[in-house]
Amino acid sequence: MAAKQRTALVTGGVQGLGAAAARALAEADVVVAVGHLGCGAQAEAFGRETGIPVFEWDVGDFDACARGVADVEEAIGPIDILVNNAGVNRDGMFHKMDRKDWDAVLRVDLGSMFNVTRQVIGGMRQRGFGRIINISSVNAAKGQAGQTNYCAAKAGVEGFTRALAHESAGKGVTVNAIAPGYADTAMVAALPDDILDQILAKVPLSRLAEPDEIGRCVRFLASQDAGFITGATLPVNGGLLMG
Repeated sequence: MAAKQRTALVTGGVQGLGAAAARALAEADVVVAVGHLGCGAQAEAFGRETGIPVFEWDVGDFDACARGVADVEEAIGPIDILVNNAGVNRDGMFHKMDRKDWDAVLRVDLGSMFNVTRQVIGGMRQRGFGRIINISSVNAAKGQAGQTNYCAAKAGVEGFTRALAHESAGKGVTVNAIAPGYADTAMVAALPDDILDQILAKVPLSRLAEPDEIGRCVRFLASQDAGFITGATLPVNGGLLMG
């Protein structure tokens, strides 16, 4: 009997690391759908280019997630693989940070862990299979000035990952995180050259990660080869945390 073709949802999946993850999974013969919010023409172009169906909703809104995931499952079937990638940043020194910037990052980067995962975890447990892959950051462990909100959220992602892994292991569901370092994305490209030089000087491999390198890590954690890995955070940071 042929193996079941798996299905996947990647949030924040039309650009950067999310798009790379979606492409990597599709290359592994996974049926993929992606979510986004407000990407407009970029989302349309991604859908045309890849043939991957694109859905729009706010991952910070629980009810919107319930509707969005239901639409995805109507289109491609029950979700076997969830990649929680959607995130925002609102950087600023803490002593000057507005409450709205704190709330915005926690709402999306951490709140989405509950809002999206809650929609699929029951089905995964019932079917006896699931792969949940949460995108964290090197800064969850390292810390970064000007990112107390982001670092707090991403550290929460890793705690969420470990706790849910404990709860889900007996039901055939693995839960892992990936903590990328600095990658060649639009967000990093927008940094001033002198800041980027300072970052690269601290990376032993002396370069940024390619988004496809993160995508291949997602594909590995989603595969049968990673079936005995759960509760882990995979560091993909060019050696930035070796010290």
